[in-house]
Amino acid sequence: MRRLLYLFVVLVTFASCSPKMGEMVENKNQEPPADQKPIASSIDLTEVNNDRVWVQINPGKFNTDSVIFRLPRVVQGTYSVSNFGNFTDSLVAYNYDGQPITATKEGKNTWIIPNASELDKLGYYVNDTFDIENSDKATPFSPSGTNIKEDNFVLNLHGFVGYFENLQDQEYRLDITAPTEFNRTAALPVINTTYSRDSTEVTNTYAADRYFQVTDNPMMYGNLDVAKFMVDDMQIVLSVYSPNGNHSASSIQKTIKSMMDAQKDYLGTLKTTDRYDIYLYLAPRSETAPTGFGALEHHTSTVVVLPEAMPASRLNQTMTDVVSHEFFHIVTPLNVHSEDVHYFDYNAPTFSKHLWMYEGVTEYFASHFQVYEGLQSKQEFYDKMNGKIASSLGMNDSMSFTKMSENILEEPYASNYYNVYQKGALIGMCIDILMREESNGKRSMMSLMTELSQKYGTEKPFTDDKLISEITTMTYPSVGDFLQTHVVGNTPIDYNVFFDKVGLERVKDSTQTSLFLKGQTPFIKANQEEGKVEFRDIELNSSLKRLGVQSGDIIKSVNGTEYSLQNIRQLIPESMGWSPDTDIKMVVIRGDQEITLSGKVGTPMVEAFNLKEVEEANEDQLKLRKQWLGQ
Repeated sequence: MRRLLYLFVVLVTFASCSPKMGEMVENKNQEPPADQKPIASSIDLTEVNNDRVWVQINPGKFNTDSVIFRLPRVVQGTYSVSNFGNFTDSLVAYNYDGQPITATKEGKNTWIIPNASELDKLGYYVNDTFDIENSDKATPFSPSGTNIKEDNFVLNLHGFVGYFENLQDQEYRLDITAPTEFNRTAALPVINTTYSRDSTEVTNTYAADRYFQVTDNPMMYGNLDVAKFMVDDMQIVLSVYSPNGNHSASSIQKTIKSMMDAQKDYLGTLKTTDRYDIYLYLAPRSETAPTGFGALEHHTSTVVVLPEAMPASRLNQTMTDVVSHEFFHIVTPLNVHSEDVHYFDYNAPTFSKHLWMYEGVTEYFASHFQVYEGLQSKQEFYDKMNGKIASSLGMNDSMSFTKMSENILEEPYASNYYNVYQKGALIGMCIDILMREESNGKRSMMSLMTELSQKYGTEKPFTDDKLISEITTMTYPSVGDFLQTHVVGNTPIDYNVFFDKVGLERVKDSTQTSLFLKGQTPFIKANQEEGKVEFRDIELNSSLKRLGVQSGDIIKSVNGTEYSLQNIRQLIPESMGWSPDTDIKMVVIRGDQEITLSGKVGTPMVEAFNLKEVEEANEDQLKLRKQWLGQ
């Protein structure tokens, strides 16, 4: 784990910041013990104060000398430090007379309340994270972040509601008060609804069995476009926030339904869920808009952040790629997960050795189901897998995947995290081919995951150190050898061995790219230590070469817009809309010189290996290929 760079203590003993202090007074003698009542929490969306909302927590009566209250340092699915305590301020603890008592902040996410037996409730403001991503403040990945605007609230609840140490398994009740005209979508059950006297505000009370359910069920409130539809016996709730009205839920619904129909077929008998929520936030072009495009999975939902400027066709394809990945997390970690996941520690987490399975196999399924169910051509699938090979070779190809997973917050492993979506997916591909070869097409990577889900399921975690031996016993010696050699061990995978089994080969050819991106591999990278964005030390495409770009050049500006670590994520989506005739003027820093490069975008090409079918594949290769791809 990364150690906190510093610890600091703040004594909070004032009550003036609480907007509703008078509502917080209760009779101490009538208060049930904290471990015998649901933890009552509330968020008021009707009184936004300087881009903040007020949160209140009532835990019940404590009989201990002191108690610890926390906001999550790390949340599940992110594999990075978020420090949500950084986005709270003015925390006040109250006694049963409504008077403030000592609450000492220790570190970034923890408050210690020494006179716990006197604690009635506490309250604090929460700042959102979306609109400060382009500042110099460290912020969480956008889909795990929060938004507080007059017409939109992205409620990743781990950013709002904290927990008391040793009470994470206690039930929660969450009141959310909002203007009556707001649309709202939430998968947590509503157990009560009350209206203000003038009916301008409504409070929904939600129930959660434990703190994990609070953090695992995001919500969205505000000016939303919502579509609800069925996929077999599963209800899909698609909530879209498009501030300029560029996109609607109905325009995306057909793509999502076709995709999820195919996913349900692909999953076969594997149990899914009765309801699945998709929250899509489309970021406008603005200095205060989020730029961490992607998605964060939850057990029965996903939060997606993408640029609103995306053309409809590209948005639909991106939603297919992104949301299908998140939905396949229903397989793992929902049904197959380790003790590290099941008993997750939000403050000092330990990590499983098996990111190759959680993220890698999930990413493989998200690609493989599209070709297997006829949503894309075989060549499109080949290109995607080939792109993952190219991307993975740009990282440490001889790093033990299990060691990287277990130490994912530490260097040099943290900077190789992206490889879980590249080589991790290729690991899934290789095992899938082996399983189909060994079983004459009767078993697969999906059938293996189904068997594991039947053995474990949502409430029974596996023992981390035993998983690979269990998989070996359940499958074949060749699968066990592969895992020990290429996942536990540090031997790079020779993909040609597996492609030969299905009559494929990698041949060198010219391939078109976009200006800043080749497949899934960008030509630029962030230099976190120096706070700069520079061109990577790889073969650049023909357009970049023609402009005069060199590896190591630091980007200062493109077409008059200055770029830094804070806004560089906007550059690649922006460049996707450029035509070959688009003029480009780029200012780069090379050594101690500032150089201006200009010209046309042109048609970027690069010499690269392509994955193609062997013209004279034999009968066994063709048979296994058909079993593998379903066509």
